[in-house]
Amino acid sequence: MLRSRTLAGAPEVEIVGGGITGCSCALTLALAGKRVRLHEAREIASGASGRNGGFALRGGAMAYDAAREWLGPERARDYWQLTEEYLDRMEGLAGDALRRTDSLRLAAEEDECDELRREFEALREDGFSAEWQDEVAPPLAGSFAGALFHPGDALLQPARLVRRIAKDAADAGAEIREHSRVIDLGELDAPVVVVATDGYPSGLLGELEGLIIPTRGQMLATEPLAERLFSMPHYGRHGFDYWHQDGEGRLIVGGFRDVDMKSEFTASEETTPRVQGALEEFVERLLGQRPRIEHRWAGIFGLVPDLMPVVGELPGREGVWVAGGYSGHGNVLGLMFGDLAAKAILGERHPLLEATDPKRLLA
Repeated sequence: MLRSRTLAGAPEVEIVGGGITGCSCALTLALAGKRVRLHEAREIASGASGRNGGFALRGGAMAYDAAREWLGPERARDYWQLTEEYLDRMEGLAGDALRRTDSLRLAAEEDECDELRREFEALREDGFSAEWQDEVAPPLAGSFAGALFHPGDALLQPARLVRRIAKDAADAGAEIREHSRVIDLGELDAPVVVVATDGYPSGLLGELEGLIIPTRGQMLATEPLAERLFSMPHYGRHGFDYWHQDGEGRLIVGGFRDVDMKSEFTASEETTPRVQGALEEFVERLLGQRPRIEHRWAGIFGLVPDLMPVVGELPGREGVWVAGGYSGHGNVLGLMFGDLAAKAILGERHPLLEATDPKRLLA
């Protein structure tokens, strides 16, 4: 359990949620001298921030060429560049919990290959590093139609990262209350509240409740493999499949929620036989054998139909902020938007928050 000091006076800001967003927000506010109290219903990093596949990727859930159309070229470029800057910041905060490995996004069929080519061309036009691969190296050779290589992406141990950020926040003066579930904003003393529970239904968001859709991501880990085959994040089929090997050589595989999509729109962290079976079959296709499965787990992320995060003040609720809705890309985006929300509360509002305003979900 994380130890922190009790605040000397009444809190100026209270944060609900001890994942990466909440801890990032608490750190920025505490470093600025604000009296901050963070509430986590379980323990720090016990939700999706500690129960994910460990990918630390630049960009958002929306493909870059689509973001240029949706946000406009200048804002899309600024958004992607900002995620690169926060990935660098994450590396400094994480220490040995993060490894820069690059990443590979794979096209399972020709339609997806065309989509990835369009994104590659858009990235290159705007000066971002990216490489196109017509042929994928073994052991995936012949299994995919092409791939987009992203230099600079990373793998991390997410729970360790979040606990380190929480400790940094506590060292800066934030009060961290674990096993402190908030069920009504009336319980809180601060004039400013940040709800940072992402996909978990908090009951605190008024009209916005349920518009950030709870979605389950399931994963498994094999026994350590004798050979290192996948040293970087791999993801394909529009993100429905993702995998890598951890530092000990275990193959970490996630996704396949599309085999039982209705069941995966849930806030339950239980794994299911149907999705886990699909993951095991995928492992066998990748390796030509089925190794022993050592671990299974699931995490709940917040899905938003337009694939843009939801960060800003709640409509009609002055002083109540929400930060979440990362649509499965929460590691870097959570760090980034927790910090941007804190800076906005401090009076330094980033222009990108115009595109994440919660009001758009109610339009």
